[in-house]
Amino acid sequence: SATVVLHSIKSDWGKKRRGVKRFVLAAYWAFSEVVLAQEHGSQRLVALKCIPKKALRGKEAAVENEIAVLKKIQHENIVALEDIYESPTHLYLTMQLVTGGELFDRIIERGYYTEKDASQLIRQVLEAVNYLHELGIVHRDLKPENLLYATPFEDAKIMITDFGLSKIEADGIMSTACGTPGYVAPEILEQKPYGKAVDSWALGVISYILLCGYPPFYDENDSELFNQILKAEYEFDSPYWDDISESAKDFIRHLLERDAEKRFSCEQALQHPWISGDTALEKDIHGSVCEQIQKNFARSQWKVRRKVLQLLFHICGFNFGEFDEFK
Repeated sequence: SATVVLHSIKSDWGKKRRGVKRFVLAAYWAFSEVVLAQEHGSQRLVALKCIPKKALRGKEAAVENEIAVLKKIQHENIVALEDIYESPTHLYLTMQLVTGGELFDRIIERGYYTEKDASQLIRQVLEAVNYLHELGIVHRDLKPENLLYATPFEDAKIMITDFGLSKIEADGIMSTACGTPGYVAPEILEQKPYGKAVDSWALGVISYILLCGYPPFYDENDSELFNQILKAEYEFDSPYWDDISESAKDFIRHLLERDAEKRFSCEQALQHPWISGDTALEKDIHGSVCEQIQKNFARSQWKVRRKVLQLLFHICGFNFGEFDEFK
């Protein structure tokens, strides 16, 4: 490990420096620009997002936008920005450390999973995204990979992360094409002005996946994939959807609504009986959902992430092996 000196900057990161903090770089997360860091002289751990200043040239506005978004946010289901630091060569964002792993990993490892579980997960995400929307923030890149658990324990909260594409709405509409292909809304593909409804669409895709284990829109050819999305062309295929309630399907139809004007907002989605009522079934769908997740979503990074989590437990003084459900 190495020690790096970081200068705290509370505002306008290019001009001001206040204080000094030391972090020990304990491990690199191979799948991103984030480092697991331990504050010098304490046991406190943070996630340290490292941005080379050379890479910032010409992209200052994008970084400033991400920082501005993160500074506005304080919600129990959103990974928090704790501080901003710099060294002579890098800008560092210290983020709340979440240790519970990714959404798919946890579903596979839990052994029992129902519609009700999916409903409770989606409710947490809806509440967080609705909070963002009330602040005038659109995430624009909601997907399962950006949903992490706060801790490894059974009652852990789900957390939204990665605000690199998020945007504060200036006038209620945006026009930049962005996002992840399988989760992008039709209006973005049509290069039309768009708003918060693109997040609702992405939540519809995520909800669909959580109930069957495969995406509503898929083709190895992006052009064909985009045609499916533009037509809102998807099915509730048998046998995978045979045991899923009509209420769940109705909920998804309202989010995967082709017309952004008619699509449910997060606030409306929170009032749907599948979220707020008792229409979500409690039949175990773990086997079928996990089989499809493992078929349709690459596990290439899962072992790497598990090793990093094991290292984190070691640093924290926990015995990773005690948590059998995470083996």
